[in-house]
Amino acid sequence: MTIPIGGQAVIEGVMFKSQHKISTAVRDPNGKIIVVSERFKSISEKYKILGLPLIRGVVNLVEMLQVGFKTLNYSAQVAGDEGEISKKETFFTTAFAILVTIGLFVVLPLFLTKKLITSQGLLFNFIDGLIRIGIFTVYLLIINFMPDIRRVFQYHGAEHATINCYEDLKDWELVTPKKAVKYTTIHPRCGTSFLFLVMIVSIIVFSIVQTEGFIAKVLSRVLLLPLIAGISYEVLKFSAKHEKNILIKILISPGLLFQKITTKKPTIKQVEVAIAAFRKHF
Repeated sequence: MTIPIGGQAVIEGVMFKSQHKISTAVRDPNGKIIVVSERFKSISEKYKILGLPLIRGVVNLVEMLQVGFKTLNYSAQVAGDEGEISKKETFFTTAFAILVTIGLFVVLPLFLTKKLITSQGLLFNFIDGLIRIGIFTVYLLIINFMPDIRRVFQYHGAEHATINCYEDLKDWELVTPKKAVKYTTIHPRCGTSFLFLVMIVSIIVFSIVQTEGFIAKVLSRVLLLPLIAGISYEVLKFSAKHEKNILIKILISPGLLFQKITTKKPTIKQVEVAIAAFRKHF
C-alpha cells in the first residue's frame, strides 16, 4: 500500500510532502545533491474542526503556500541564485503577488466581461470564467518561454514521474531514476489541476451569489475564494479516488491538459534529484 505523497518543483530541485514530513532536494552549482528533511504537523491535527470538509482545503492551501515559499527560498540559496530572503522581503513579495493575482484573475476578467455583456446572471459569470481561463492559459504559455521557468517545469515533471512510478510499482525501493524517467509527467492531484478546478467552481459559486456593481463584485469574488478553494479541494480528492470513472475522466481532463504546459520531460539527472527527496519519506 502506498502512502499519500505530493510535492512541488523548486529552483534546481523538488520538494516532497507526506503527512508528517517535508523533504527538499536541490542540486548545487557543483553538481552535488543537497537533501534536507523536517517533521511536519498540520494545524488541523491540533484543532480537529480545521480538518472538516471544505475547511481542510483552505487549511491545506495555506500550509502548502507557507511550505512552498520556505522551500523556494532554501532552493534559491543552495542553487546559488541569491542570498536568504528576509521576512520583510517575503511579506512584500507575497503581498505584491496577491495584488497582481487579484488584478489579473479577478479585476481584469470582470472589466472585460462588463465591456462585452450588460446582462447579469449565469451568462455573465460564464463569460467572466472563460476570460479568466483564457488569461491563465496565456500567462502559462508566456512564462513557458522563459528558460528558468522551463527548468522548473522539468523538475515539476520529475516530481510527477517519481510519484507515478511509485504508485504504479507500489514499492518505494523499486523507484529508480531509470524507471521513473519513463513515466508520464501528468498526475491527477497536481496543483495545476486544482487551479483549473478553482476557476470552474468559481463560475458556479459566483452565479449563485449575486452582487450588483463592479466594486461589490470584486470584493465578493475575493471574499468567496476560501469557499471556492474548499469546494475545489474536495472535488480534487474525490476525483483522485475515482479517476477511472468515465465522468470523472471528463471532469479532470482539462486540468490534465494544462499540465502539458506546466510539466516538461525531465532529464535522468533531474529525476535523481526528485528521488533523493522522495526517499526521505520511507
